[in-house]
Amino acid sequence: MNTPNVSQTNDAIKVESLSKKVSDAGGELIILNDLSFKVSAGESIAIVGASGSGKSTLLGLLAGLDVPTSGSVALLGQSIFNLNEDGRAHFRAKHVGFIFQSFHLLPHLTALENVMLPLELAGLPARQAAVASLESVGLSHRLNHYPATLSGGEQQRVSIARAFIVKPDLLFADEPTGSLDVVTGAKIIDLMFNLHKSFGTTLVLVTHDTQLAQRCDRTIHIQAGELLVA
Repeated sequence: MNTPNVSQTNDAIKVESLSKKVSDAGGELIILNDLSFKVSAGESIAIVGASGSGKSTLLGLLAGLDVPTSGSVALLGQSIFNLNEDGRAHFRAKHVGFIFQSFHLLPHLTALENVMLPLELAGLPARQAAVASLESVGLSHRLNHYPATLSGGEQQRVSIARAFIVKPDLLFADEPTGSLDVVTGAKIIDLMFNLHKSFGTTLVLVTHDTQLAQRCDRTIHIQAGELLVA
C-alpha cells in the first residue's frame, strides 16, 4: 500500500485541470470539464449548482472516492491519485470526515457504536472519545439507541459526532440538511459550523440551499460541469 506523505501547505485542497467523462449510448458524456481551484486550510466552501450539474461528482473526486478521467487533486499537499485505492482509504481514515444526506449509519449498531467505529478501525481507544463526541452534539441520553429509534435530526447528529471524532483536517458534507425539516436543518447547520470553527476543519459542502451556502466563506458554482466562480 502506498503510504500518504502529507506535506505542510496553506492549501488544504488544490484541484488542477480536473475532468470526468463517461461513455454513454451517444458517445462521451462530459460530467466535469477542466476544473481548477484551491481551498485554504480552515476555509469553508459551498459547491452549488442545479441537479445534474456535477457537484456531487466533484465532491466524490475531491474525497478520492471516484477517479477522474484527467487532472489532479492534492489534499493537504498529498496528490491523492498517486495513491492506490488502499492508500486513499488510509488517507481518508486519518484526515477526512463525511456527513451525508441519508446519514449512512449502520442500523445494527447503537449510536455509540456507530461513532466509535472510525477509531476502532484505526486501532485506537474509542469508547471514551465517542461518549464525549455524542455529548458535544447533545446526545448523551441516546448513546445506546439504534438508528431506527432516532429522529432524522438525531441521526444526523450521530453522523456529525462520527465525522468529528477523528478530528478531521477535511470535512465533506453532501446535502447535510436535505432529509430534514427547516427547523431541524437550521440546528444541524449551526452545530456543524460551530464544530468546524472549533476544530479548524476545512469544510466543503454540496448544497442547493442558498442560505446555507451564504454561511460559507466562499461559493463555487458548477453549471453543466463547468466552473463559474471559484
